[in-house]
Amino acid sequence: MSINLTAREGDREPQTEERTHAPPRAARLTWLDALRGIAVLAVLFEHLLDPLFPEVRTAVSPWFDFGQFGVMLFFLVSGYVVPPSLERRGSVSAFWIGRLFRLYPLWIVVALTGAVFGIVQVYSSLPDQLADRPVTSALAHLTMLQDFLQMPSVVNVFWTLSYEMVFYLLVTALFVAGPRRAGTAGTLAVAATAVLVGGALPAGALSRGLGGDAVVLGVIVVLALGLTAILAGGRNVRRCGAIAVAVLALALLAVNSRVGAWQSLAILATMFAGTALYRLDQGQVRRTAVRWLVGLVPVVSIAAAVWFGPGWGMTDEQALAFRWSWSTAVAVAWLTFLACRLLRSAGFPRLLVSLGLVSYSVYLLHPLAIQVLRRLLPYPVEVPPAGRIACSVLVLAVVVAVSVLSYRYVERPAQGLGRRLSRAAAARVTP
Repeated sequence: MSINLTAREGDREPQTEERTHAPPRAARLTWLDALRGIAVLAVLFEHLLDPLFPEVRTAVSPWFDFGQFGVMLFFLVSGYVVPPSLERRGSVSAFWIGRLFRLYPLWIVVALTGAVFGIVQVYSSLPDQLADRPVTSALAHLTMLQDFLQMPSVVNVFWTLSYEMVFYLLVTALFVAGPRRAGTAGTLAVAATAVLVGGALPAGALSRGLGGDAVVLGVIVVLALGLTAILAGGRNVRRCGAIAVAVLALALLAVNSRVGAWQSLAILATMFAGTALYRLDQGQVRRTAVRWLVGLVPVVSIAAAVWFGPGWGMTDEQALAFRWSWSTAVAVAWLTFLACRLLRSAGFPRLLVSLGLVSYSVYLLHPLAIQVLRRLLPYPVEVPPAGRIACSVLVLAVVVAVSVLSYRYVERPAQGLGRRLSRAAAARVTP
């Protein structure tokens, strides 16, 4: 699978009047921050349902999954911004330095805090798999691929970072592969087809067949050798490294995810569709074919959910609820993204944009706050609705306040250091 990371000449269109008078870059980025704000609010609300509003969970969740809606928005945004980020840097090493300093500093703080919360049982203990295999668990988490290594996340929201990491690996491999790669239309066609094929693929088969520890160690070795080859090797060695990490990423998606393979491949297709939308906005691809194929991605994602359903034991009623909640969440996420994209020149609420700026902190930190809430309020139905609404507002205020601090004192300094190192790497290394 590949995507047009630097659009081929045959895919370029003449610059239109709309492109000539495109809004300033800052204005174009505002809508993405607003989308991140919407996404993180949806995820936070989803995670507040069980500890505060179980009656809403019972009534609404069979029909709509707020959390899935939020993460699909995040995946679309990542697809839209990540490959262009690599292209702008023009250096794989600079890209990875930036990504590592963007993700890991706060992630390490939250992972350690989550582990401590589990050990002292702030709300619940660590999953047995993490407690029984601490070294393997730690190694799996450090790759951020734990969701594809059949390892439960120490903090529940970490699972989405596994998909981000797989996407980075594939984008890197495609960038290194050079000009002989399929265009955007071909990539989307393959991605959409893969979603439907995924229903026949066995989730978790790799770990079951080879053993969990062996798979974790094998993935680490291939990942280390592949990235080393990409970053430090000659042209042919880099391409061999690119092939290795691409095969690894696709194998994990297809046969070792913790959910159905079709669902993992639908997420990947969604991210590549986000990249295709960026290409359309930049006038880099033929519009008609790519637009049809972009529209095909949510259609096949919903069709796969209806046809294949969940890949684990559920009652018929639960399976039907999953199909509905997944399908409506995917549809609404796409509609929200496309609506904001159409309105990207317009203004967005300042609070929503500001929330988008600190959305990574909010996303990682809010599960810890909810664990504390569950400990303090074990029986939510005994609290009047007004009291529970007040609690939800208080949780939001605390999480945002702590997130602003973590953004100021953890994220921004780390990103600044990452940018300095990235610039040095980009000046020193030619990809």
